[in-house]
Amino acid sequence: MKVLGIIPARYGSTRLPGKPLIDLGGKPMIQHVYERAIGAVDLLVVATDDERISAVVHSFGGRALMTSPEHQNGTSRCAEVLSALEMEGLSFDVVINIQGDEPLLDPLLPKNLAALFLNPSVQIATAVRQVLSASELKEGTVHVVLDQYNRALYFSRSIIPYQRDVPREQWTASFTYYHHIGIYAFRSQVLEEIVQLPSSPLEDAEKLEQLRWLAAGYRIHCIETDFQSIPVDTPEDADYVRKHLS
Repeated sequence: MKVLGIIPARYGSTRLPGKPLIDLGGKPMIQHVYERAIGAVDLLVVATDDERISAVVHSFGGRALMTSPEHQNGTSRCAEVLSALEMEGLSFDVVINIQGDEPLLDPLLPKNLAALFLNPSVQIATAVRQVLSASELKEGTVHVVLDQYNRALYFSRSIIPYQRDVPREQWTASFTYYHHIGIYAFRSQVLEEIVQLPSSPLEDAEKLEQLRWLAAGYRIHCIETDFQSIPVDTPEDADYVRKHLS
């Protein structure tokens, strides 16, 4: 089974322009992500629409491909890279979309996601982390509920499920809640299919693209991890990561 890892990386960011290139402990953020992910895949590529990011990736020995600036999300950017590599004569069974703003990524996470695809029924995979205290249950954070086979039933920015007859401070004692970790793996054919789907009312309401896939009937298998996702979205996030790295 051949696994392609793709790190989508845009230069533009409303809250932190040039985010992939910010210095974290002497290295640009994109390099931290690249070095943590490269051992988990057969080929790792940074997908970008900015020459500055491409140049930095090549400077530390990584591979970068230029992609269209018109993409609305990382999933479609990944599909463009897969198509370009297939035109070079390369083929992959699984594609992993690795977030470019996760410099503290657990290197085992993409490897464990890829292993799920040894089961031929797996179409899409992602990761979840158990919520350990009621204080972690916050509106706006993406929550997910699972079926008995660890497949996602629904994702929401609301706290789900709502326990009608239980005080909120006791919710985590009476039910296992999960936060979603934003890393996705796709069977290559499935990736090519889902980028052709129109948006769905659920996606439009929650602004979560994975709801488009669920609404279209695709299954999303989930693995549990204790990895605490710390995406860098603000200067304060960057300072936190610098302290952790030091």
